[in-house]
Amino acid sequence: MSDAPADEVRAMVDRETAAWDARNVETLLDLFHPDMVWAWPPTGYDHDPATWDLEFGRFDRERWREAWQDLFDTHDLVHNDRETVDVSVSDEGDGGMAVVDIDTLWRHRETGAEFHWEGRTAKIYALVDDEWTLTAHWGALRFDDEGIPLTGPSTEQ
Repeated sequence: MSDAPADEVRAMVDRETAAWDARNVETLLDLFHPDMVWAWPPTGYDHDPATWDLEFGRFDRERWREAWQDLFDTHDLVHNDRETVDVSVSDEGDGGMAVVDIDTLWRHRETGAEFHWEGRTAKIYALVDDEWTLTAHWGALRFDDEGIPLTGPSTEQ
């Protein structure tokens, strides 16, 4: 198999990063498959999926637009450092996964409170009608340099 599908998945990660950097809600929403689900661990140390939340439920363009636009309207993006650690594609070339380390820091414009996404994520993609779309994602989890899950305070945001 050629590297073309893996390159296309990497390009999807880069498009998502650019959408966050530009705080462009429409570009961000265009990446999501209509059946997208995004699971969030309560903290980066909660590796057990039994503790995770489906904060937004199944993709709903209007509901998700409102949530992300509210974030963009009320917070400054301090930094958004992302590194694609690995990309894998199914033998059939129609499914892919990108493992991405993120360090994204938001600061509330009025209160100065910080909102930090830091850790490792997995982004699941499907090739639908010759177009890659993001079908599932989970929030950032914390690992050490060896890839071993970190345990930490349950109150971390």
